[in-house]
Parts: sequence; structure tokens; C-alpha cells
Amino acid sequence: MAEFEKRLPKLGQDYIEKMRLPQKLAFTKMEGIGNDYVYVWFEDLDTPLTDPAPLAIFMSDRNYGVGGDGLVLIGKSKKADFRMRMFNNDGSEGNMCGNASRCVGKFLYEHGHTGKTNITLETKSGIRTLELTLENNKVASVTVDMGKPIVKPADIPMKANGETFINQEILVNGSCIKGTGVSMGNPHFVVTMHDIASLDLPAFGPLFEYHELFPERVNTEFIEVLSRQKVRMRVWERGSGETLACGTGACAVLVACVLNNYTDKKAIVELRGGELVIEWADDGIVYMTGPAREVFSGEIELI
Repeated sequence: MAEFEKRLPKLGQDYIEKMRLPQKLAFTKMEGIGNDYVYVWFEDLDTPLTDPAPLAIFMSDRNYGVGGDGLVLIGKSKKADFRMRMFNNDGSEGNMCGNASRCVGKFLYEHGHTGKTNITLETKSGIRTLELTLENNKVASVTVDMGKPIVKPADIPMKANGETFINQEILVNGSCIKGTGVSMGNPHFVVTMHDIASLDLPAFGPLFEYHELFPERVNTEFIEVLSRQKVRMRVWERGSGETLACGTGACAVLVACVLNNYTDKKAIVELRGGELVIEWADDGIVYMTGPAREVFSGEIELI
């Protein structure tokens, strides 16, 4: 019994008091094509919540917490309409999450925080614009301005020279594997393969995530090009492992496919959790359109 209790994640009274958290915390569980996060509203995302990592680990635990790929904090912004911070289920903070951004838009509108259907959202990767499409006064889909892709290795970041890293080889576990580096506010490496369904991703993914080429670790997308208008992908996310979907990853995939002349500049990206429409527009910005769904809301005791 003692060993079982030792594994049970607990935040502790000291942490609760220091972060000024309530004994019971209201939350909303949402998913964007299977990429599920726990969403919590805070007026101020920095003070006193100076260390959200333990809260993220606790809330995302699928056995003892709410369960999810991570935690998304939503609050007011001095630079935009609203602000979000997202944390992976290992407690590490991410710069941007496209699927979470769509869910944030739905959360803000349907929970009464705004009546606008065009929302500016502050993220660690800059300010993004959310365009909400309504059906019966409910948010049916959201288009997110994901910003302009970064392809220079030093800025992704990658430990490589040159202006781009397109379809170049890296050494992984003794094998040379070709891939393309892209940043969508967070680093991605896109690898074209056959039969990605049979790929042992839990064994393969960490070899890329912790590769010496990527000083901040990396999200890795393994793709099959089905046509000029459709690509299938699986993703290994840094800090979370394999997830059903990754919005920034889908955008990175489209950019990589265009750079390699595999697809048109607008295509469907098929993920394990569903499909996203991705467009690399003439203004250089990548736009992502897809659904968002509220799973349930509730309160959780933090200790």
C-alpha cells in the first residue's frame, strides 16, 4: 500500500498556498482532433502562479488527474484580447499549440468571456488571430493564423549550417535518415516514410526528440504523401510522446511538403485524431482550420 501511495501525484498544501490555488479548481477538458488538454481560466497567468509545472503534471495525469496531453492556462493579456500558456504533461512549457489555440477560441466564446468571432491571442510564439465559425451560436470550427514558418536551422533551432535544412540526412541510431527542419514557433523535423502505421513510435520517437542536432529537443512528424492535396502523419511530441494530433506539426508538415514539392500550398493533413486543412498563403502565413470540442467541465480537488 505504501508503494502505491508513493506513486500517487499530490500537489501538497505548501504548493497550494504558495500559488494561491483553491482547494477545488474548476476546469474544462477539450480536444482538437484528439489532442486533448485541460483548460483553466486565471485572471493573471504569472502572479501568483509562478510555477505551473506541478499543476500541469497533476492535472494531465490520466490515472489520478483529469487526464490529457497537458494543461492550458487562459487569461487576460496586455498585448492582445487574451493570452494562453500551454504545458506538456511532463510539466515543460511549450511555445505554441495549434489544436489548443482552436479550443481556446471555443472556450472563450462559449464560456462567455467574449462575444467576438475574431480574437487575438497572445502566445509565447507571438500574437495569433483566431477566426471562429459559428453554427447555432456554437463554435463549429476555428481558423488560426499560425504565423510564418522558420526554416533557417540556427533559428529552428538546429545545430546545422546553411539557410535551410531540406531533405538532408541525419544519423539516427546508426542509420542515415532524411528529413526537413521547420519551426512553427516550436521546432519540428519532418521525415517521409512508407507504412507509418507500423512504425514503433515509442521506440523511434525519442531518438529524434533527444538527438544532439536539436538543442531544445524536437517534435518529429513521420509522414506519407498520399497526393498533391493530402498527407498522412504521425507525431512524436517533445514532452508528451505520441499524440493523436499536433497543430503546429501539421503546419510544419505542409511547409516541408511544399519545400520538397510533394504537395500544393493547401492540403489536408490526416492525423490519427482527424483531419486539418492547412494553407501556406501567399502572404507567407500558414493558416490552420479544424474543429474543437468540449468534452466535459468540472472541479478537481488539488490535495
